[in-house]
Amino acid sequence: MTSRLRLSIVGSIALLCLGGTAAGQAQQGDMTFFITSAGSGNGADLGGLAGADKICQMLAQGAGAGGKTWHAYLRTQGPGAVNARDRMGRGPWQNAKGVVIAKDVVELHGRNNVTKETALTEKGEVVKGRGNTPNMHDTLTGPQPDGTAFAAGEDRTGGNWTKSSQGSAMVGHHDRQGLRDDDASKSWNSSHPSRGPDGGCSQNDLKSTGGNGLFYCFATK
Repeated sequence: MTSRLRLSIVGSIALLCLGGTAAGQAQQGDMTFFITSAGSGNGADLGGLAGADKICQMLAQGAGAGGKTWHAYLRTQGPGAVNARDRMGRGPWQNAKGVVIAKDVVELHGRNNVTKETALTEKGEVVKGRGNTPNMHDTLTGPQPDGTAFAAGEDRTGGNWTKSSQGSAMVGHHDRQGLRDDDASKSWNSSHPSRGPDGGCSQNDLKSTGGNGLFYCFATK
């Protein structure tokens, strides 16, 4: 093989790789839903709702989708409480591969298309779930299945996403699997409260039940 031909082949491969990368970034630019590839690293303490939104925006920016307004799918409680379903915009929402997971808020909280294969990170990667090591299917959320609040006095938001020790945060299963064959185990947004030896909200607590402090992000517009 001549040097000129070898250089030509290498150049062609490089162009194909660059083209594939550009295509992937263009598709991620149309993304309106993802699971964070990382949490705060401090359990359920996300810096409050504003801190969680900032993480969504930062990760989206890194993936080429920072031109949209991103909100974390989280509920708060107490004075000025916000329902998770009320801060997502109108939809539809699609993942980094262009797959639609729900066309509107009603479908999102009904027969949606959130599965292990579709609930991708902002990088377009699958998050490990039940059966994988480590299992990271527990996704921080906070609400009841319809996206609204629990009864007053029941901490299901890790102190409005500011606690990293004592407390409790509701989680969903992005892979729709659990220990039982029931609706809670298959719920993407309201499966069970966090718990663990540190009090329920630490990073170790979240890992102990199959999580890693990840959460859903939606583009509101």
